[in-house]
Amino acid sequence: MTVLGQVFRSREGLVGLAILLVVAIAGLSAPFIFPSDPLSIVAAPLIPPFIDRALPLGTDTLGRDVLACLFHAARSSLLVGLCAAAAALLIGTVMGTLAGFAGGIIDEALMRITDAFQIVPSFLLALAFVSTIGPSLPIVVIAIALGAWADPARLTRAQVLSIRERDYVASARTIGMHPMEIAFRQILPNALPPVMALAAIIVAAAILTEAALSFLGLGDPNIVTWGGMIAEGRNVLRSAAYLSIIPGMALLATVLGVYLLGEGINKAFAGQGAVR
Repeated sequence: MTVLGQVFRSREGLVGLAILLVVAIAGLSAPFIFPSDPLSIVAAPLIPPFIDRALPLGTDTLGRDVLACLFHAARSSLLVGLCAAAAALLIGTVMGTLAGFAGGIIDEALMRITDAFQIVPSFLLALAFVSTIGPSLPIVVIAIALGAWADPARLTRAQVLSIRERDYVASARTIGMHPMEIAFRQILPNALPPVMALAAIIVAAAILTEAALSFLGLGDPNIVTWGGMIAEGRNVLRSAAYLSIIPGMALLATVLGVYLLGEGINKAFAGQGAVR
C-alpha cells in the first residue's frame, strides 16, 4: 500500500485532512465569496453574531465583517505556513545533504552554523528579524523560515550519513557520476521521507508564529490575520468576546488539523520502514 493510502486509512490523517480541507476551501473561496476588501467598514461596529443575516458573525470594533475577515485570514495563515515550511525544508535539506555527503571540514562548518541558529529560540529570532527589517508578508515568511530550517538540516544530515555508503551510491561513484548529482539525485530522494514527516510540525509552528507576531503588531498591516483579529478583540474582551474567540478557534482548529495530518503521515512512513 502506498504512503498516501496509509494516510487515508489513518484516523488521525483523515480527521486532520478534513479539517485542513475546510480551512483551505475557506481561504481559496475568500476572494469569490467576499470580493471586496475585508478591511473595509461595512456596518456599525460591534454588531453581535447571528443578529444580521448579511453579517452572520457580526462586525468588529470598526464595523468590518468578521466572517469576511475570518475567510481572508485563513488564506493568509495557510500561505504563510506553507511558504515558510517550504523555505525551511529547502534550506534545511540542502544544508543537511551537503554536510552529510561532503563530511570533514564542510560538515563541521555547516553544523556549527546550524548550531548557531538552534541556540536562539525561533520565535525570538523571528521577532528580532521582523522588528529590524519591518513587517510584511515576505519578511514574516523569511523570518519564520530562518528559525525553522535547523531541525530539517540535522535530520537530513543523519539520513544522508546512513545512506551515502550503500551499494547504489558506490555504483554511482564507480561510473563517474558528479558528486553533486549523487548527493541530490541518488541520496537526497531516499533521505526525504522522515524529513517530510517533520514538515507538519514546521507548518503548525509557522502558523502559530505568524499569529503571535500579528498579535504583537508585527504582522503585515495590509492583510487580515487571525493573530491580528485576536489582538483587536482583546480590547473589548468583556463586551465582545466573540471577536477573539472566533479567530482563536479557527487558529486552534487549523493547528490541530496540521498536527493530526502530520501524525497520519508519520505513521504511514513508519509503516513503510521509515525512522520515526
